[in-house]
Amino acid sequence: MRAHPVFGDSLIAGLLFLADLTSFASNDRVSNGAIFLVGLLLTAPVAFRRKYPLGSSYLILLGGFLQLMTHGGLEDGLPVRAGDLALAIALYTVVAYVGRQPALLYTMGLFVGTLIWAVWRIADPTPAVFLTILVAAIFGFSWALGSFVGARRAYHSELEQRLKLLETERDQQARIAVGEERSRIARELHDVVAHAVSVMVVQADGAGYAIRTKPELAEAAVKTISDTGRQALTELRRLLGVLRSEDQSGTQWAPQPDARELANLAENCRAAGLPVRLEITGDVDQLPVGLGLSIYRIVQEALTNTLKHAGSGASAVVKVLRTGEKVVIEVTDDGYGTPHDLVAVSGGNGLIGMRERAGVLGGTLDAGPNPGGGWRVRAVLPLIAS
Repeated sequence: MRAHPVFGDSLIAGLLFLADLTSFASNDRVSNGAIFLVGLLLTAPVAFRRKYPLGSSYLILLGGFLQLMTHGGLEDGLPVRAGDLALAIALYTVVAYVGRQPALLYTMGLFVGTLIWAVWRIADPTPAVFLTILVAAIFGFSWALGSFVGARRAYHSELEQRLKLLETERDQQARIAVGEERSRIARELHDVVAHAVSVMVVQADGAGYAIRTKPELAEAAVKTISDTGRQALTELRRLLGVLRSEDQSGTQWAPQPDARELANLAENCRAAGLPVRLEITGDVDQLPVGLGLSIYRIVQEALTNTLKHAGSGASAVVKVLRTGEKVVIEVTDDGYGTPHDLVAVSGGNGLIGMRERAGVLGGTLDAGPNPGGGWRVRAVLPLIAS
């Protein structure tokens, strides 16, 4: 488990404080109270440098200025103590966690203190120049390290915010796409249900008139009502759970294609430059209208994606297999263009729509790259809604 930052900083502060007191253990010319107070001001704020970066750094700077008042020159030994390392840590903290403008002000304070320390406490010019250069190099390294870490923190923070924004936008786009697709499915199935009810009403009226004079016509009308009602019930079960948008202004109702139009769809794609081989096994002409419509739309969307993303020279194969209880649709291509899954991440409303159609019908849909190259879409739709 990763340690809490305050714990790590507190450990550093404690070690610095012990090292600072140890470095003055044999010095009799500086009072113990001054040593303890300056050492505490220099090292204790390190424990809170990430929680209160600016306040703790200026407390450390205050300890550095108090050191000038309490510590002598070279006659008291080297005028640098272990706790002075906290000044470099403080500069790094201000640069990395606060910003460049406050860091420049803080650096000015360090610069003034360093000049006073070099001129006032070191009388000999040679060690004064050498120690000043050494201190400047340490502070310069702290600034560079703080700039690097601060830039990485800002980059990771911005990246995290962008990822959160992208996730939110992706979820919103997915919800919008699902809602629009459900609304479109509801509009398309509306014609089926409305047509079935209209046929049943007309046939019932005709049976009422003919029941006494032509009972055979009435019997045929009742049979038509029965067949139409069963088909309408099937479509209503498929429609269950589909939420329709309230805004239907300007909607125009038109006959929808079904599986019988797959040949025309393939021909249109060939005319657009995509060679398509269509293989239909089993009878797909007498499928329920909603199921036939979904088959057509899934194949249409898959071929549209192939046209968009498979690249030039690609070809597609459409296989539709009807068995006793299901219809299997498989659309494959041998393209090498933009990967469809990248398109799905950036938008993917077409794939969302195909999965929604299959789900409404109680089926499944899988889409992904082929092991040998290209892309494959495979849907399994039950003939009887579950």
